[in-house]
Amino acid sequence: MSTTALLDRPTTARPDLRLVPDPAPRIEVAAAPAPAQRNLPPGVAPRGFALYVGLDEEKAAASGVSLNVLVEALRRTIAELSPEAETYATVALAPVGAGGRDVDVVRLALHEPSAVARTKADEPEEEDRAPGGVVVDISRKRVLIDGQSAAFTFKEFELLQYLVLREGRTIERAELVSSLWQQGDDEAPGERTIDVHVRRLRAKLGRYEDIVRTVRGVGYRFDRHADVVIRYGHGTPSPDRF
Repeated sequence: MSTTALLDRPTTARPDLRLVPDPAPRIEVAAAPAPAQRNLPPGVAPRGFALYVGLDEEKAAASGVSLNVLVEALRRTIAELSPEAETYATVALAPVGAGGRDVDVVRLALHEPSAVARTKADEPEEEDRAPGGVVVDISRKRVLIDGQSAAFTFKEFELLQYLVLREGRTIERAELVSSLWQQGDDEAPGERTIDVHVRRLRAKLGRYEDIVRTVRGVGYRFDRHADVVIRYGHGTPSPDRF
């Protein structure tokens, strides 16, 4: 799969915004029957869906389109069918020449749970490895530092998890606040006081504090080191997905 740039566009449809050739591809959607009831675990409800598309720029160009054209076409179709829907698009990056089916590479790059689980099926549990370094165990909501469980608060773990699931992307302070705190929360920080929460998080990471990087004037980014292991486990949500 060829390396592409990250797409992170506003979710609001703008009829005056024309980013694609005219005429743009149009997706015809037939009226769908009422969805069948599914057996869902108690206490949960669907909030959206993820559609993983395996396609590199060369294959898209051979069809006379690009990834950007397809994303914008899908967004317009969704806005027409359901104006209340919010969308987020990101392009999966992989080394040039990476083998395998495109869609499988995409699922793994975006940490789709079953794809990640398959790659870890033959790996030893982190508890069976030599102690040392940081283990961010998303499946069990805990952090191990040099083999010892760190006393993270729920919100501190949420903050670290949010950055980890968006590895390598700089997250603005405003996005952290709006994503991790609900409007009206008594403890909701402002864009500046989010720095206090990050400082507390770093303090608990100790000598590994630099895995959470400050991007001056913008926000924060998670940079994985050789001594950092991320455990996704089964059923872990992929970044900005279902």
